[in-house]
Amino acid sequence: MSKEGLNAQEALEKLKAGNKRYLEAATNPGNISPQLRKDTCENGQSPYAVIVACSDSRVIPEGIFTAGIGELFVIRVAGNVMDKHQIGSVEYATEHLGCKLVVVLGHDHCGAVGAAVHDEPSGFVKYITDEIRKAIGDEKDELRASCLNVKQSVSVLKESLGGEAGVEIVGAIYHIADGAVEFL
Repeated sequence: MSKEGLNAQEALEKLKAGNKRYLEAATNPGNISPQLRKDTCENGQSPYAVIVACSDSRVIPEGIFTAGIGELFVIRVAGNVMDKHQIGSVEYATEHLGCKLVVVLGHDHCGAVGAAVHDEPSGFVKYITDEIRKAIGDEKDELRASCLNVKQSVSVLKESLGGEAGVEIVGAIYHIADGAVEFL
């Protein structure tokens, strides 16, 4: 869809409309048909937005925005933190696939944010919580901490991508209990 000229504002409106349908749906009406699988295999993908989301199993971007195959370029990492791999993936989607909208999608009840606020993780998890701690400082409220963490990732992407022409980067919080997405 981006290759067809969907700008960032149009993509954002499409995400908002998809989330509205999700809030009212019992099943996901996103197109996952064999015909679409074959078409995207033969003709490639044309996602209209990039979603950088947490790995949490309750946060499913294609479901949240009622999207089907080929509509969203989804990058998932615990705590939706940014490193060179995530930034490179976003860069690929914007430069090579033509995505004009990047959404950093955090959520409430985030285990990675909770660990950064309340625990002292070890091992490789510490890399994630250290990044989150840089973003949240002394914040102890987990929802506010999640918002600060999203804003930090948005800031990192804006700085890293250097204001790529026509690309908009926004933050959002997904509310697990009711399914609503709040754009920051």
